[in-house]
Amino acid sequence: MKEPVENKELITVFSDIKLVGEYDSRSLTAKLDQIGEGILELSDRSDRSKSPDELLRFFGLIKQQPWMQTTHQFGYIALRQSGSTEPQVIEYPGSIAADTTLKNKRINIRLDRLRVYKYPGRGIHNIMVSFAARNQVADSQESVTFSQTYRVAEGQMASIAGYPIFIGLNVGSQGVAFECSTVNVNNETDQAILAALESPPFQSGLSLLTTAQPAIAPFTEITLGVVKALARRTENVPVQKFYLGLDFENAAMGIRLKEGNYIAAQVPSETAIEWHKWEYRPDIGTIVHKADRLETLPYNYLVFRVSRYEA
Repeated sequence: MKEPVENKELITVFSDIKLVGEYDSRSLTAKLDQIGEGILELSDRSDRSKSPDELLRFFGLIKQQPWMQTTHQFGYIALRQSGSTEPQVIEYPGSIAADTTLKNKRINIRLDRLRVYKYPGRGIHNIMVSFAARNQVADSQESVTFSQTYRVAEGQMASIAGYPIFIGLNVGSQGVAFECSTVNVNNETDQAILAALESPPFQSGLSLLTTAQPAIAPFTEITLGVVKALARRTENVPVQKFYLGLDFENAAMGIRLKEGNYIAAQVPSETAIEWHKWEYRPDIGTIVHKADRLETLPYNYLVFRVSRYEA
């Protein structure tokens, strides 16, 4: 008897992408020098003028950089009533009730926010955001990936809202799982490659069917190949990576599937953000601190939206 497709292990397609936060001190020093951070002279141990204390202080500061963190915290913002501009609470998505009517249905995934609080390098950042999922069709699964590049200045949001990623993704009876990675592309030679990701086939999102599509496999292989190739290039820096499984269970540490917005914030620890102290303001479209509405979330983060697919 065939094993239910949704119970098969999802192989993480971004597992071999090494984040900058996972580098050892020697590799990190070389990488930062390559992208113009100007610290190679500090790490040159042959220079006796650089004391061990200076080097320790330097690496201590680097370890505190937002882009050096490898942990993510997740938040959830519920659907709001039409026309309401009242601030909305942000919850941990493991504390919400799942929408069981989404079982064996189709959903859309859209990117609503991409915040570059601080990324390595200088000037305008070219951020390649990649998503991967398993489209559960009939008695099989097909791997699907989608990548797009966004130009974002340090400390700002990308000029996007509602960018289509997966349209009509099929959800199994156990839920859906996907991955995401971001790469800061600094290598000028790679700008031509990024231009390909801005062509119409990539910009329209990946439209999926209820049956397997032969064209999906080569499209996925090409996209994934581009992502991994750029992640390994000398001057390019993988910054964020996370895996997220959304299910219908009531397990204490699971995360539920429901229509609404999911936040993935790059943080130094899993207790860095107390979501009850933050809120989303629909009138300005921004997450702010409840005690000071001029204070925005001080982390790199992205927000994606889950909605019900309508044919």
